[in-house]
Amino acid sequence: MSSPALPFAGLAPECILDALENVGFRCDGGLMALNSYENRVWQIGIEDSTPLIAKFYRPGRWSDAQIAEEHAFVAAMLEAELPVVAPLIIHGQTLFTHADAKSDSIFRFAVYPRQSGRAPEFDNPQVLQWMGRLMARIHLVGECEPFIHRETLDMQSFGTEPRDWLLDNQTLPPELESVWQGVADQALEGVRYCFAHAGQVQQLRLHGDCHAGNVLWTPGEPNEQGGPHFVDFDDARMGPAIQDLWMLLSGDAEDMGQQFRHVLTGYEMFREFDDRELHLIEALRTLRLLHHSAWLARRWDDPAFPAAFPWFATNRYWEERILELREQIARMQEPALTMS
Repeated sequence: MSSPALPFAGLAPECILDALENVGFRCDGGLMALNSYENRVWQIGIEDSTPLIAKFYRPGRWSDAQIAEEHAFVAAMLEAELPVVAPLIIHGQTLFTHADAKSDSIFRFAVYPRQSGRAPEFDNPQVLQWMGRLMARIHLVGECEPFIHRETLDMQSFGTEPRDWLLDNQTLPPELESVWQGVADQALEGVRYCFAHAGQVQQLRLHGDCHAGNVLWTPGEPNEQGGPHFVDFDDARMGPAIQDLWMLLSGDAEDMGQQFRHVLTGYEMFREFDDRELHLIEALRTLRLLHHSAWLARRWDDPAFPAAFPWFATNRYWEERILELREQIARMQEPALTMS
């Protein structure tokens, strides 16, 4: 689906409040924008109650069927007693439509309970084991059935297509385009090699974007431990289990190996991990880099993007991406992470 250049131009404060009131909430006028670029997310004050979170989906980005699959996946995890923040069910549904007469715009949105928390400490072995246990349980739910409508994480959609789009739309500075193209092509060859080396691995429903910003660590009450809550399943898709694990790791190969051992200790309490997927870590990192550059370029007409990412439209950005891809080419030629 294509996304209009100014998708949120009509999403004024009164439109947001009207949308919430139309599904039965009495707003007190309090409104605070939260950090989100692909969608628009707001904290909204509710009379005599706790504030709620409203997520307005980017028009044209997802079909209703894709959003329904996201919500169903989160509901299944909630039923399995996993700490996920799920959309509220209101009048038997989780996805709502609001037509704004002033701007002649139609917005789809979901309403969530407010969940506060801090970033998890991924340098803590106990936290990594905890994350491993929860990710395994998420994957047990994820492998029960496939997504039918949502995207799959593969080389074509995350690598080849973004590369081609950037080149076809003349996004890069002319003096750097041929250098970047050569490095990107070489990087994709490395990705292809890593995928071939791993062989056929299981595809399952994933969180898809499990970095520290999408995990909220909630402090516990006195004598309680607290723990993580998973948010933002917008990028849920089919793919290999390692996609939800490698973003928990940082540092050099030795550091990542030590960290992954802690993750795996927790993970294999609930689900077996296929060691062949270790060959995919650097390939998936490479695909993420290519996809991210294309994502920024595709959204550049949205005023929120130049304001948040001013460095994107500079030669330095692309020079750094060229260096980054060269580093990834070298990493993909090294032996895969080992657990020994």
